[in-house]
Amino acid sequence: MDAVLNVSVWRGDATGGGLRQYQVPARENQTVLDVVTHIQREIEPGLAYRFACRVGMCGSCAMVVNGRARWTCRTHVKKVAGDGVLELRPLSNLPVIRDLATDMAPFFDKWARARGTFQPKDAQDGAVPEEFAVVPPDSAKRQAADAGIECIGCGVCHASCDIVQWNPDYLGPAALNRAWTLVNDVRDGARKERLAAVAGDAGCHACHSTQSCTERCPKGIDPSGAIAGLKRTLFWNVFGLGR
Repeated sequence: MDAVLNVSVWRGDATGGGLRQYQVPARENQTVLDVVTHIQREIEPGLAYRFACRVGMCGSCAMVVNGRARWTCRTHVKKVAGDGVLELRPLSNLPVIRDLATDMAPFFDKWARARGTFQPKDAQDGAVPEEFAVVPPDSAKRQAADAGIECIGCGVCHASCDIVQWNPDYLGPAALNRAWTLVNDVRDGARKERLAAVAGDAGCHACHSTQSCTERCPKGIDPSGAIAGLKRTLFWNVFGLGR
């Protein structure tokens, strides 16, 4: 008899739902996204989920796999389901649209609240710079920005954060990591406003430094370190020693 995987998939919408059971053929080098795709194409055509690139560049396929938020396209079944059992749920801490698809709007709204958009200094007076700004790659600020710049907004850290679960207003690790990259961007002209945006009760000081975000980031980014950097910067600013 061919080997099979026993897969429990959350089905439902914002009003509620539950787990349904499926059996999927086990394959060599099979990813969790392969499993979900098989269910949708061969068993349950109405299953809702997201994916795009399939190679770990877009982050849209993120789900909770056996209790942990992951990219399903880069997660091999044999690494997370040695016993042939999988449980798939939508990302935590986000509204469910249907089945495994969540509404990412609150996630990106928090980016906006954290002033996560680059505001060039030259644009403040309407001037167009004649030359591109040169930022030395070995400067401390450039290196601090580079450490978090590769975030693709997949939501894995947001879904893994206990503070987001306890306090829905908390900006969350992705938004704060983005704010930290811009605080360290010497070309940006909104540093003061951005620090004010991340300083409130829902900002960086709400973080308990449990570091789930850093542990589970598929890109190897350290949002916890970025949040600590924001805390230090705000502390020094209180004494007029902004760094």
